[in-house]
Amino acid sequence: MNMDKPIRRVAIFALLLIFGLMAQVNYMQGSQAEDLRTDANNPRLYSDIFKTPRGQISAGGEVLVSSKEIDEEEYGRVYKDGAIFAPVTGYFRGGATGVENAYSALLSGDDSRITNQRWFDTFIGKEAEGADLELSIDPRAQRTAYEQLKRATAPGRRGGAVVMDVETGAIKVAASFPSFDPNEVANDPRSDEGAKRLEQLAKGEGVQRPLVDNAISQTFPPGSSFKVLMAALGLADGMDRNTPVDTSDLILPESNIPLPDSHEHGACGGRAPLRAAFVESCNSSFGRMAMELTIQKLHDGSEKFGFGDRVEVEPNFFAAESSVPVEVTDAEGNVIKTGQDATARSGIGQENVRSTPLQMAMVAAAVANDGVIMKPYLVEKGRAQDQSEVYSADPQEYKKPMSKDDAKELQDWMRGVVTEGTATNLQGRNIAGKTGTAEQTPFPNARWFVGFSPMEDPKYAFAVMTEGAGSGGTAAGPIAAQIMAQVLKQ
Repeated sequence: MNMDKPIRRVAIFALLLIFGLMAQVNYMQGSQAEDLRTDANNPRLYSDIFKTPRGQISAGGEVLVSSKEIDEEEYGRVYKDGAIFAPVTGYFRGGATGVENAYSALLSGDDSRITNQRWFDTFIGKEAEGADLELSIDPRAQRTAYEQLKRATAPGRRGGAVVMDVETGAIKVAASFPSFDPNEVANDPRSDEGAKRLEQLAKGEGVQRPLVDNAISQTFPPGSSFKVLMAALGLADGMDRNTPVDTSDLILPESNIPLPDSHEHGACGGRAPLRAAFVESCNSSFGRMAMELTIQKLHDGSEKFGFGDRVEVEPNFFAAESSVPVEVTDAEGNVIKTGQDATARSGIGQENVRSTPLQMAMVAAAVANDGVIMKPYLVEKGRAQDQSEVYSADPQEYKKPMSKDDAKELQDWMRGVVTEGTATNLQGRNIAGKTGTAEQTPFPNARWFVGFSPMEDPKYAFAVMTEGAGSGGTAAGPIAAQIMAQVLKQ
């Protein structure tokens, strides 16, 4: 009897079984690796999470985050200049924040973009190595921003700064004070000391919450820096630079109390063209403009710039929502509609108007980039350990809230703020912008400078906010100038 044919059939069937098994294992360990790893029923979820080193996080050629071996079986994380870069990198100790959370699967090697490439390693049981990430952050400018915020912010108060590339949306600076050192919680992720420190940081002290960064994740009243958006709405409504506006004392209609200007001479002395009222920051004219437009139009117009959105900077890394509310709910649960007085104060960035520094940088970016806001992002590239590229940022348009002509017009006005208006102390610093000083009685002022650089042919938009006594022109403007001097050195 010829046995060749049955043997061949058995051999072919066995080979098919082997290939089927390989395909199933590859599918389970590759395509479904992340779902299996994070399944709440997986007992290895927390026992294995520290057993392999995560990828590095770098910026400007510097390694900012790396892994270190704690013992023969576990790894912790090391953060260079941790407090300076924490608003961006976040931390990892099983749970994670910031970029550590947004790209956790890539950093750990569990992402399908790595496991599908390294399917044979996965099949034979070899752990996939995590990818390294390259950030858009400029390390020198980030350090400058942190040190200047630390110096200028009043004791017990807060400060934040953002710089973004207007043509791509790449964030070059996202600095916050106060901050925290991730090394205190993540060097040894199983330590009780790290857990206790995390609890302390979460509680904070007074208004300071070190785990909540003041650049992207916290809002403040923008004060007169909001007049950039107001001017854009005025231009869209048919006004122009020469439109005469009333800059005399404004008595609020409901309370009969004045909405004061910072000075009562020059453009703010009675009547002036709109451009002059902007350059000299006349509250009375912008309060009147807000009441004429109505709070609903302010709300709707602000949404065109991103107010009302929780901007997703990176996956699961959201900015706080900036807002121009039409109504608010008080402590007793009563809904209070924004009246005329409150509308006038909203027009100068006070009352219930709130914004992150990121959002105000996006407003400035619309002006600097001919009316277009690009979606902000932090991660430029991800590379596997064999240097193959597994991720690359894809710049995308986020919103187009204004026309190119109106943006060009506002560029001129913001230059005028520095050459002839409320920020002449910044002449020669190659920046243009708008000052803002929001009163937070009985608390210190929120002091802003929002703008772009270089002064001609702008490439970057920025927003700087510090809390303390004084004005935005003197307390925030010089910080913006020093940060941009570093960014422009590239």
